[in-house]
Amino acid sequence: MADQIVPHAVPLLEYDPTERGVIDARDFGAGAALPSHAVLCFFGDRLHMLAERGELCHVDDIGTEMGPLPIYILERQGKRVTVMQPGVGAPLAVGVLEELWGRGCDRVIVCGGCGVLDRQIAAGHLLLPTEALRDEGTSYHYLPAARWAEPTSGALRALRAELEARGLAYLNCKTWTTDAFYRETPAKVSYRREKDGCLAVEMEASALFAVAHFRGIELAQVLYAGDDVSGHEWDARAWNGRHDLREALLYLAADAVLRL
Repeated sequence: MADQIVPHAVPLLEYDPTERGVIDARDFGAGAALPSHAVLCFFGDRLHMLAERGELCHVDDIGTEMGPLPIYILERQGKRVTVMQPGVGAPLAVGVLEELWGRGCDRVIVCGGCGVLDRQIAAGHLLLPTEALRDEGTSYHYLPAARWAEPTSGALRALRAELEARGLAYLNCKTWTTDAFYRETPAKVSYRREKDGCLAVEMEASALFAVAHFRGIELAQVLYAGDDVSGHEWDARAWNGRHDLREALLYLAADAVLRL
């Protein structure tokens, strides 16, 4: 079996297309299927608050060494939607997506915040990634080496349709997915903006897109513009205090995924 791996000087580029790993997400949660429509929402504070208000029902957990990650059910349009905060960073978010897929979730909309590489993009403006630069490690275990990963076409159409039905302004954009937010140097930011055309930066999109294509999941993501990393000094722009927007994005994502 090792013969199918093509050696490379960079181990990350030694791609193996084998569909099943030694550990497989389908081996967990047997008999505990979840609704096929799901929202991965990075706003953990909002999910906790909505659960306290009774708008989300806590039905299970995914166990981690950090403690349990709660799985919620949202009743929306007379249907049930799985909702989770997938953790931060590509490896953890992908692990959560794999486990949800193993329990029946195959239509997913992701909502979160991002940094911007252009200060003209106002805080709170909605961004729709059409391509994600693969500057993280996880996606290379799901797709052969390439510079970009894309959302799936059906999910992207559903998300656009929901945004337009609500009359919301949004910006189609390329996003830079990186593992190392403390290494977003001025030179790298400039390069990603000017050479790659990226307007946003975050930590999960390209990996989630790669898993979606590998596993046959419909998946796209909507972001809101947060902190500004376009200059030599970071401008937080109080980005994570926009509680009403964060809650609204969860419901937008739920309505979008129900279009699939």
